[in-house]
Amino acid sequence: MSRNHPSSPVAVEGDACIFKLLAPGGSAALGLGGDGGGGGGGGEWMEIRQTTNKTSNVITKLPVYISGVGSKQNQLGSLIARRYKSGPYGYTQAKALVYSKYGEPADVLSLHNHSISPSLPSKSILLRTLATPINPADINQIQGVYPSRPPFTSLLGTESPSAVGGNEGCFEVLSLGPGVSAVTKGDWVIMKSTGFGTWRTHAIAEESQVLKIGNKEGLNPIQVGTVSVNPCTAYRMLKDFESMVEGDWFIQNGANSGVGRAAIQLGKRWGYRSINIIRDRERVEETEAMKKELLELGATKVVTESELMAQGFRDQVKDWTNGGKEKVRVGLNCVGGKATSALIKCLSHAGHLVTYGGMSKKPLEISTAALIFKDIKFSGFWVSRWSDAHPDEKKKTVDEILEMTRMGMFKDIPVQELKWDWETKEDVLTSAVKGTLEGFRSGKGVFVYGDT
Repeated sequence: MSRNHPSSPVAVEGDACIFKLLAPGGSAALGLGGDGGGGGGGGEWMEIRQTTNKTSNVITKLPVYISGVGSKQNQLGSLIARRYKSGPYGYTQAKALVYSKYGEPADVLSLHNHSISPSLPSKSILLRTLATPINPADINQIQGVYPSRPPFTSLLGTESPSAVGGNEGCFEVLSLGPGVSAVTKGDWVIMKSTGFGTWRTHAIAEESQVLKIGNKEGLNPIQVGTVSVNPCTAYRMLKDFESMVEGDWFIQNGANSGVGRAAIQLGKRWGYRSINIIRDRERVEETEAMKKELLELGATKVVTESELMAQGFRDQVKDWTNGGKEKVRVGLNCVGGKATSALIKCLSHAGHLVTYGGMSKKPLEISTAALIFKDIKFSGFWVSRWSDAHPDEKKKTVDEILEMTRMGMFKDIPVQELKWDWETKEDVLTSAVKGTLEGFRSGKGVFVYGDT
């Protein structure tokens, strides 16, 4: 039965569903039973009966979807008074951070409880979540200002159609539908595309939606769960826009970000030199400590935005690049505003600025001279679009980065681990999301799932 049946306004998870109206011209009567009929491991079942003015036929019996507390559909699961993580009759008890309207995370996110049927469709996989990061794009999706936004649906049995937050993560395969062949129980997987909704303890995915991690030995869930966005972004921007060779330079702002740190390490491995721009910290000691950290990571030069904007900085770049003989071929921009205009001036003739973010929320100003006399090229890069268009290339990129990680050639980003256990409260989780865009953090926020 279709997961997207046009007449099903309520819950579908696995093969379980509830219908208010089954077909035009008739009505659907719902009945509960417990004789083991209808699949679902011998639990409660729902009888769907189509009634017209002449006939009343039982069309099918399905396992009952036990939706979250407070929804109308919860009445169908009223025979089960208590909720268990390894639920009754094999149902998996799950939680998800969901939102049913756009706004600030603290205002619109809520923790939703639901159950997942043990009876999986042929090509479906039951996943347990291991680690999911909180990226700025995730926040922008919740705010409704990101160009790609997941649809609001009733698949989890929420009172209002909703979406699950998050786009990236590492998952363990718990069980398989009978037609699944690409993965096995115990495998680790990541999502092939963004928009799945990863901030949840468990999920059902189609086999076609996941990429298997071929070799998880020597890796941890955080490394795997953070590989597909920031490291892939850095990799593709350094490889796809200009034919850089050993000894070439690139310049980037946001050098302390996940993308920035990945670019430093990849560039170092490939023989590229880098000029890295960071924001000025309140204390000089903090600024110098950050410079030292990035230099140890593989950066060639590290400067602050105020140093970038200072008179004579282009002369400094000329000195670093052997009088300009060594080319600054690529610029990576995630900031915008005047600081990026200053960065553009440091590019060599026919250089290429690649923009992948706009954290300052200020426009990118391009001078006429940069276009006409320096022949600077300008491009944008969106890893979500690239992932959708190049799934095979994404897998190769992910595998290469994880192999470097396994061999100790690619270091983890600093993270702030945010524990998510079964008893973790909603306000703890929503506060963690809210903190992502607030000032300097000790590291990227990552939900790490324990006893769920």
